[in-house]
Amino acid sequence: MTRDEQQDPLTLAFDIGGSHLKAGILSPKGKVLQGPTQVVTPHPTVPQQVVEALVGLATSLGPHHRVTIGFPGVVREDYVITAPNLGTELWQGFKLAAIIHERLKRPVRMLNDASVQGLGAISGRGLELAITLGTGFGFALFEHGRLAPHLEMSQHPIKTHTTYDQYLGEKALEAIGPEAWNDRVREIIGILATVTNFDMLYIGGGNARLIEKPLPDTVRTVSNEDGLTGGVKVWDKAMDASFTGVSSAFAVA
Repeated sequence: MTRDEQQDPLTLAFDIGGSHLKAGILSPKGKVLQGPTQVVTPHPTVPQQVVEALVGLATSLGPHHRVTIGFPGVVREDYVITAPNLGTELWQGFKLAAIIHERLKRPVRMLNDASVQGLGAISGRGLELAITLGTGFGFALFEHGRLAPHLEMSQHPIKTHTTYDQYLGEKALEAIGPEAWNDRVREIIGILATVTNFDMLYIGGGNARLIEKPLPDTVRTVSNEDGLTGGVKVWDKAMDASFTGVSSAFAVA
């Protein structure tokens, strides 16, 4: 990057979901300048097809200086470990960030999608929790704005042989209907309050709009757009430790 680009960079943010792939160009302060735009997630979700779709979105949006990827699963540095709602077998070990860097010729950082969503929503004060409700269930915890190590709560059992993903995901919503699903959401809020003692809980994702009000004062729903706008904060200096050891070829501007 040039000195001007380092001081005033535009961030291309990708939000990869089980139903849609979204993208937008963000200002240094996180304002959406181009987009957001989206396409349907290819099914079956073959990694290379997703790459082509992301590159297509990037091309349609125009110039940018760096890239953030929010991915629905466990990621390490440039590669995917699990992708429960995309098909883990094909994705396991796939070097998505490195490949996007190679295709777009821009530095890339990749985090779990709930972590990116949370970065877009949190105030940076106290213990804050972000969850996403969409195809599956996402979870990210922050203390005074610092991201905690990722916990794949979506795969934790809430009941015998039933994970959070299965209990609150899209298939559960379709099977039991909005009223019973809302009962489950409130049950989970209570459990998470006990387990984490959060000061504030932010709920995003495509199905957050279906949550019935009122909610406790310590719980609020947030825009699904936070899954993109948090992409700027992934590049804050406070996040640098999260990318220690990642090749400068794709992670450092």
